[in-house]
Amino acid sequence: MTMLKGAAIFGQSGGPTAVINSSASGVFQQALKEQCITAVYGAAHGIKGILNEEFYDISKESKEQLELLKTTPSSALGSVRYKLKNADVDDTDYKRLLEVFRKYNIRYFFYNGGNDSMDTCNKVSKYLADAGYECRVIGVPKTIDNDLAITDHCPGYGSAAKYVATTIMEVYHDASVYDTPMITVIEIMGRNAGWLTAASLLAVYKGAGPDLIYLPEVPFTIEKFLSDVKKVYDSKPDHKVIVAVSEGCKDKEGRYIAEMGQSLKKDAFGHSQLGGAAAILGEIVEEQFKCKVRSIEFSLMQRCAAHIGSRTDIEEAFLAGQQAVKAAVEGHTDYMIGFERTNEKGKYGIKTVLIPLAKVANAEKTVPLEWFNQEKNFLKKDFIDYALPLIQGDSGLPFEEGLPKFAKLKKVSARK
Repeated sequence: MTMLKGAAIFGQSGGPTAVINSSASGVFQQALKEQCITAVYGAAHGIKGILNEEFYDISKESKEQLELLKTTPSSALGSVRYKLKNADVDDTDYKRLLEVFRKYNIRYFFYNGGNDSMDTCNKVSKYLADAGYECRVIGVPKTIDNDLAITDHCPGYGSAAKYVATTIMEVYHDASVYDTPMITVIEIMGRNAGWLTAASLLAVYKGAGPDLIYLPEVPFTIEKFLSDVKKVYDSKPDHKVIVAVSEGCKDKEGRYIAEMGQSLKKDAFGHSQLGGAAAILGEIVEEQFKCKVRSIEFSLMQRCAAHIGSRTDIEEAFLAGQQAVKAAVEGHTDYMIGFERTNEKGKYGIKTVLIPLAKVANAEKTVPLEWFNQEKNFLKKDFIDYALPLIQGDSGLPFEEGLPKFAKLKKVSARK
């Protein structure tokens, strides 16, 4: 392998997580150690930061701040939802990227994101190769949706799952206070894959979870939903029911619950912007059962709750960033870092693997149908066995005067 000398640039894309900055820390700290990497840049707002020539000189950041990134939520560099057109349709952006890469001698490109971000990564990699410009491109996975293909799980999911399970346990106890009937509908993120809503089963595992769980993998109907709720409502002396539902639940025709009450806007990738399912279902059950109803939407909290992050998730996110740099320096390109689960002497572990970007770009991994119960309104123990190891350990988030201490980057411009 010939040593490739040049600068490295890292960008964050898509919805943030509680540990996406831990991956950034892994990339930055490892890249700064590599002799073949002449400069380390952080792109402002992902791919748009490169197009606009707006990025930061990471060598100007202190070791302390790069360490604090591990437990700092959201995207420290700023994120983006920007879809590159196919180069054969419009290569304007690609020409600009190549221009910037040449100007700064960028030879290593790391992009942190989910399905759409891996598509961007793959397109850039292919274009640079076709243009004869040597640049090693590695995708760093992240998504609370846990829906990236092939990899066992995704950085960001464990912490979000831990938040979902913990918060539902707290809601469960609050909902049991009064001696009057009550139905609680909890809406959890997840467009086409129900991994995050499935995390509510972890609360059931601890005896304080929902009675019904609905995921996008199974077509949803109001009729069956009401029938399921009635069965639980009638079977309990206190008539208390808790339902966990994914925002992405839809009927056989692909109509989302949220669409029953409003027209949906779409993001830059053409995805419907969901939310409101709990409120709509709450109105329906209140009309049907004439009892107290609570509609709760976890919304952004489930992806930014660093205070209850999983130590396992933080460490694996850091490892993904670190291994991305090592793989690129070793000569690999056009891959995403993935996880393969190990089980030595009954103990959970992972090893990192390289997955071709073409195999994960725009592909989705959903919850296996065999993990559902017969009624398709609950899950089996298979999910507990899968998810429980991912939420282990405290975040180790440092506190100052009783409040979290998050990273504050200088963000020194690297523009020439």
